[in-house]
Amino acid sequence: MSAFARYRQEWFGNITRDTLAGMVGTFALIPEVIAFAFVAGVDPAVGLYASFVISVVIALTGGRPGMISGAAGSVALVAAALVRAHGVQYLLAATLLCGLLQVVFGILRLHVLMRYVSRPVRTGFVNALAILIFSAQIPHMLHVTWHSYAMIALGLVIIYSVPRVFSAIPSPLICIVVLTAVSILYPMPLHTVADLGRLPDSLPHLIWPDVPLSLDTLEIIAPYALAMASVGMLESMMTARVVDDMTETHSSKRQECVGLGVANIAVGLFGGIAGCGMIGQTVGNLRYGGRGRLSTFVAGAFLLLLMVVLRPWVAQVPVTALVAIMIMVSASTFSWSSLRDLAHHPRTTSVIMLATVAVVVGTHDLAAGVAVGVLLNGLFFAFQVSSMLSVSSTLSADGASRAYRVNGQVFFASSDSFTDAFDLHDTARTITIDLTQAHLWDMTAVGALEELVGRLEAQGKQVQLTGLNRASSSLLERHTALQSQG
Repeated sequence: MSAFARYRQEWFGNITRDTLAGMVGTFALIPEVIAFAFVAGVDPAVGLYASFVISVVIALTGGRPGMISGAAGSVALVAAALVRAHGVQYLLAATLLCGLLQVVFGILRLHVLMRYVSRPVRTGFVNALAILIFSAQIPHMLHVTWHSYAMIALGLVIIYSVPRVFSAIPSPLICIVVLTAVSILYPMPLHTVADLGRLPDSLPHLIWPDVPLSLDTLEIIAPYALAMASVGMLESMMTARVVDDMTETHSSKRQECVGLGVANIAVGLFGGIAGCGMIGQTVGNLRYGGRGRLSTFVAGAFLLLLMVVLRPWVAQVPVTALVAIMIMVSASTFSWSSLRDLAHHPRTTSVIMLATVAVVVGTHDLAAGVAVGVLLNGLFFAFQVSSMLSVSSTLSADGASRAYRVNGQVFFASSDSFTDAFDLHDTARTITIDLTQAHLWDMTAVGALEELVGRLEAQGKQVQLTGLNRASSSLLERHTALQSQG
């Protein structure tokens, strides 16, 4: 399939389901975007406008069809400190620089760093997101009357039962319509969308951040912009990978990174806050049939329609309907099989997954959790590989020579074990080190071997190196005076 044909298929290959799923995604966007707007210290309209712009632009420029992006997530946590210290205008300037950095990240192919994020870390990421999504609904269920609990229960019944008999329209959309109608026909003490914050009442327009164009401004916004760009790229790449797994398809992570950067540049020019991929809304979109770019576009375009044209009606939607939807998204997002796997998978795998969950839930920082998971994964991997190194030796019949055979990987984590296996005071005068079944990976390994040979020769021994593979031999020759004897 040609690139044009594939792009067209991504737009128009699933029009009905993409449109309806995108509309559901819009309602799932509203509470989280408003909540994160408060976290960032900006007006809810700023987050809602940003989500419209991001969804529309990234539908055109992104590399992962079916993924919902908006102004939420850890990016808002980073932005909050900048807003408190310098104000919203500096946030807009940082958003522009954030988008530019993400475009550069994509051009430099920095998305390949995601290869170092293992499956246990991704599972922990998903589970932590599910927990955070559910915990975000708890405030809406505290200090309320029984009516709220009844409406949430009704919403969940609709969401889970309707698909059994009727699937043409996503059940969350039916849930919103039914619960809104019930609350209007039978007035009861319920919070509505209007209570969450001021909704937009006009179309977004182009603006330029009102900040001095100086090095001082750059010094202020650069650290925040870099953090926002890194966190946003990380969350989007993680979300894209989850979509790949769920849909059993592949996507262009480089294009997604560049597309996110372009979207955030557009956001900054329209007075919004930077955003990234939103896994909860994305999972909801996929669950109800959204697979193409049209679903992403509809999520943004319908958001603007709801906020501006249908604002009086949207304001009356009970928050309980949104809570019911997000509870369903939380349950769908969580990897329930990972609980069963705790008893069967290797202990290190379970520790990595649980540590990722604990850090994300404890800090509400997705990037921190993933960083800890990757670090633990690297440490455990290095330990496991280093423990596989073995060194055996054979003494000749006359006791004049000894042959050491090294089997395994020699690198920073195993270099000490490698050198400790040799007896520096051996009575044999000729020492042969056979590296046929070994590989030298880094300068620590090269340095350890060079130091070992030096100590043996200082004892008056003749040392021969044999069996080095081409890569190890090349590394040794470039950085030491040692030579392999074949």
